Amino acid sequence: MKKLVIVGIVLIVIGLAALVYEGYEYTTERQVADLGVAEITARQTETIPIPPWIGVVFVIAGVGAILVAKRS
Repeated sequence: MKKLVIVGIVLIVIGLAALVYEGYEYTTERQVADLGVAEITARQTETIPIPPWIGVVFVIAGVGAILVAKRS
């Protein structure tokens, strides 16, 4: 397989994953209060959104890479 075809497939997979997951979510833990022996912590979930257009751009770029590889 040509390298450009492999790059195209990888771009398509990344684009589809971005469309399916729509963001990255993680949890942070921070200390709210320290009362000597006891401490109070809070967990907060943060989300980093991935816009759908980024996934579409990756898919289109992947298809374009495959088409260019097939022509040459």
